[in-house]
Amino acid sequence: MSRVFPTVRQVLALDPVRRGAPRLVAGEVGLDRPVRWVHVAEVPDIATLLGGGELVLTTGIGLPADDAGLRAFIADLAGVGVSGLVVELGRRYHTGVPKVMAAAAGRHGLPLVELRRATPFVRITEAVHALIVDAQLTELRATEEIHQRFTELSVEGAEPDEVIRQAAELSGCPVVLENLSRQVLAYDPARENAELLLDGWEQHSRRIRPTGRTAYDPDSGWLVTMVGARGEDWGRLLLRWPSGVDLGSGDADLGPGGTDPSGPGDGESDGAGDVVRGLAVPPTRLTILVERAASTLALGRLIRRDAEGWERQIHRTLLTALLDRTRPVDEVALRARALGLVLDRRHLVGVVVRHRGDDPADNGTAADPGGDPALAGGEPGAARLRDLAETVGQALREANLTGLTSAVDDQAVGVLLALADAAGEERALTAFAAALRRTRPDSRPPDPASRRPGNLIIAAGSGVGSLREAGRSLIEARQVAEAARRDRRDLPIFRLPHVGLAGLLHLLRDEPRLQTFVERELGALLAYDARHPREQLLGTLRAYLEQGRNKSAAAAAAHLSRPAFYERLARIGRILDVDLDSVDACLSLHVALLALDAIRAP
Repeated sequence: MSRVFPTVRQVLALDPVRRGAPRLVAGEVGLDRPVRWVHVAEVPDIATLLGGGELVLTTGIGLPADDAGLRAFIADLAGVGVSGLVVELGRRYHTGVPKVMAAAAGRHGLPLVELRRATPFVRITEAVHALIVDAQLTELRATEEIHQRFTELSVEGAEPDEVIRQAAELSGCPVVLENLSRQVLAYDPARENAELLLDGWEQHSRRIRPTGRTAYDPDSGWLVTMVGARGEDWGRLLLRWPSGVDLGSGDADLGPGGTDPSGPGDGESDGAGDVVRGLAVPPTRLTILVERAASTLALGRLIRRDAEGWERQIHRTLLTALLDRTRPVDEVALRARALGLVLDRRHLVGVVVRHRGDDPADNGTAADPGGDPALAGGEPGAARLRDLAETVGQALREANLTGLTSAVDDQAVGVLLALADAAGEERALTAFAAALRRTRPDSRPPDPASRRPGNLIIAAGSGVGSLREAGRSLIEARQVAEAARRDRRDLPIFRLPHVGLAGLLHLLRDEPRLQTFVERELGALLAYDARHPREQLLGTLRAYLEQGRNKSAAAAAAHLSRPAFYERLARIGRILDVDLDSVDACLSLHVALLALDAIRAP
């Protein structure tokens, strides 16, 4: 039942109820049950007319006189899910409700409350129903604000950090966006300690396993929803809402004998909700909020475009068409020919030039305090990319080469070289690289003795003989350039053989399908390690695979005795349900381990 309804504890704190001097006789554990409605009844068989969630008010004049009848009456109310029973003393019962009734209510966990002063029931029903209606209106207003806020964020194309910030602001709860490998993409601690929130996040996240696309995990206190679109999920959005928040108990006498069960000295409860901690569910508005935030994030990922927007030049249009296959190849060739650039019947080579770091500070470029902020790093994306594109175009002209050239993303400039034949490929690439390094001295190491690589990476794809294959060459060049950022060598031109498997997996680390592969291969073992942090079987598996499946060498590398190492291997095989003597299975696991390292790398 939604938390929009007040609890029995809240109802007992209302003024009309407090005027009746309420006293909790039994059923303390049910004080945080939600009250859906208030019902006045004076007949013993009222249970058949109830639907659950009602707070029943009675004077007791129609209740059974025998003990068996009273037990059956309480059992029937508990059976239909009544939230509580309030009995006004003075008409049927003068000094207190029968002990047999209190005992039965205690057994069923049904709150049983005495009103020791006469109280008009109509005042109680009016107050509770007004509270319910007001809470529902508040919930509706909050839901409307959520829809309006996230609609605005979608229209504005807000970045993920802003979406997460707004979600945390609207909920007042910490919010985390993670990928499928349980790595944090964005977060907002909502005034809590961020270090504590994210400490050991991957292991903590793997323990959060609610069922369903959007669900609440009461054990961890996280509300979780999947993030993705078009049938492909790429992350999870989590909002921490620990159940049992303090709803306030008022001044009513809630304890047997006049004591407050939530007061100091009981040693058990520190506020409303602790009794049922882990059983409550978040308010409906929070579920709506995380789902709207997730859809905004998914939509933003689909429609996000680079800063150039509608001012994209023809070269970029054609390069993008080749990369994304959004236009027929014949149309691309025709439009290029109209620009004086012949692409058909040419040897084509994709080239990508990018900075080694994303931040201007990584390139050793200091800001000029008195200069143009755009040129001094105030707009690192637009200004730096524009400068790099101009430099690449100038290098092409100096090397007497022709081709399409334009930015291909926020960090890189792409070139599609059009050569007369394949024999001139290496010569053309060498000439282009030399011209680029002459034009951009900062692309070389700071001095001849320095071991630091240059700030610019030049990567080339495999040459192709037709325009239909040009997109493959460009994609390969972009992937090689991304992977080369981890390579500390200062090669004039990076090609695919320089990258290796580790580099290839690094450049694919943000691909949801690779993350899904890692989870499929290693997820069970990672989850096991999260539950048993002292064992860390992943390290055992790594040692076994890195030692070429030589168990003796792997045991020595892992600093374990061979019997202990063999026992761990057997356990790993059971957890993953694989045969660790199988070459194919171990190859798949080794690739998954390398991919996991790439995903975890900064």
